[in-house]
Amino acid sequence: MNVANLLTMIRLVLVPGFVLLLVHGDGHDPAWRSFAWAAFAVAMITDLFDGELARRYGLVTDFGKIADPIADKAIMGAALAGLSALGDLPWWVTVVILVRELGITLMRFWVIRHGVIPASRGGKLKTLAQGVAVGMYILILTGPLASIRAWLMGVAVILTVVTGLDYIRQAVVLRRAGLAAQEERARRA
Repeated sequence: MNVANLLTMIRLVLVPGFVLLLVHGDGHDPAWRSFAWAAFAVAMITDLFDGELARRYGLVTDFGKIADPIADKAIMGAALAGLSALGDLPWWVTVVILVRELGITLMRFWVIRHGVIPASRGGKLKTLAQGVAVGMYILILTGPLASIRAWLMGVAVILTVVTGLDYIRQAVVLRRAGLAAQEERARRA
């Protein structure tokens, strides 16, 4: 256990608390939604720091490699599904984002023996756009802020799809290169 893994564990523990705050009462009380937003914000901030700390100080562990993406998907999935269940976010948005997130995670495991697909700038921008847009949907907003969050969610969905397609392209290239290298080693042996 180290500080990076501790931050990941905090994010995992925040998920059920966040959900309870989000759906408290009828799920549309501005005060409770503000508390839910605070829990979501803390979870997203821990996501920024745990990976950076792990890489910078050599704290990368097998536990962190597995738990971090699970924690990321858990908080974002809980937020998206909760908002859609409350009728605040269209289900198709939730489905597109979650299918991409889970699909890319599974694809990374599929090609891991050939190499690692690192997070791209686009992927990091996608995560930021999703976090800000979802955060804005958690808050009870009206008027221009509600319009801005809808546009921001549109940008997040576009980035989600485009970066997903790019990761698929990278996985295909990586797998082909890995298989070619295996065939070359087998031919030399």
